[in-house]
Amino acid sequence: MSTIIAESRAFWEEVVRPSLEGFPLEQMAAGFFGYGSDVLGLDDQYSTDHHFGLRVNILLPQALMPQVPAIEAALARLPATWRGRDLGVMYSRTRGVTVASLENHLMSTIGLDHPPATLAEWLSIPEEDVTHVVAGEVWHDPCGRFTAVRTALQAYYPEPVRLRRLAHWSRYFSGMGVYALKRAILRENWLYASTTFARSLRWGVQMAFLLDRQYYPYDKWLTVAFERLPRMGARLAAIVDEAPRLETPWPRKLELLHQMSDILDQAMVEDGLIAPHPRYKVSDTSGYRLLESAYAELIQKCPAEIQTLIPQWEQVHWESFHSAFVAGVDLADWRHMLVLEEE
Repeated sequence: MSTIIAESRAFWEEVVRPSLEGFPLEQMAAGFFGYGSDVLGLDDQYSTDHHFGLRVNILLPQALMPQVPAIEAALARLPATWRGRDLGVMYSRTRGVTVASLENHLMSTIGLDHPPATLAEWLSIPEEDVTHVVAGEVWHDPCGRFTAVRTALQAYYPEPVRLRRLAHWSRYFSGMGVYALKRAILRENWLYASTTFARSLRWGVQMAFLLDRQYYPYDKWLTVAFERLPRMGARLAAIVDEAPRLETPWPRKLELLHQMSDILDQAMVEDGLIAPHPRYKVSDTSGYRLLESAYAELIQKCPAEIQTLIPQWEQVHWESFHSAFVAGVDLADWRHMLVLEEE
């Protein structure tokens, strides 16, 4: 448990919760969760320059949101600092504490206000935003609604959903990655080579997370999370280290992606996800489209109801919420959050 989470819990127990006596505590969920590196204990000397400090996240059912002004008025009497710690700047009018709708928090992250109940609902959740629901800690949730969603997501994807996502990234890595990079190099199209290479490497790493049954995180946490993968991290470590380096020449970058193809493919054979097969040649013009073969096997194993569903991966729900917040924020406050100071 990180220091800031432990201190925030003490702040909740000793200061915030007593301030909320008389309000519907039995319907609140409270803890340290949501956005920011601090939910994973990954803040360093750089990331603590904004949105850092003691914080308590409180969620209320949407029906009780009319009580928020009175709750915030009670919390306005909180100290500016506590035990030498600043109170975190939140997406709220109250420093150190944010009071939000449970439904809105879930809809702005996973796009659902309940635990996913169908395979289609599972596929509709942006994988990166799962962290904003399951990470951190919940200290208080008597009615259990938020905890139920966290518990469902922490159990990981149902197997058909995992297969569909593996199929998706197999297709992208091979058909829109390795193949496209080979053509870009042949045509000396370095802009396209640069963009498709970076995407390819990311797609391959996303497959590694799926193979180890762990959620792919928000990109800024990727390196730490990748290094912690129990199986695929070690297998792909050398490739992930060498491939993105500027001094690695383009032919070598492509060769490393071919190696990544073999490693990912072999893991799927080991896991019984695809059948054993002979080794295939690398095409002089199309590269090594090995994982598109796996794509066909995987998608044919998926239930018909999700074979044509495309998994959601972009943070569309969060960006919608963020846009609504920025549309109403004071511009001076916004520039302060961005650490923009006049010269």
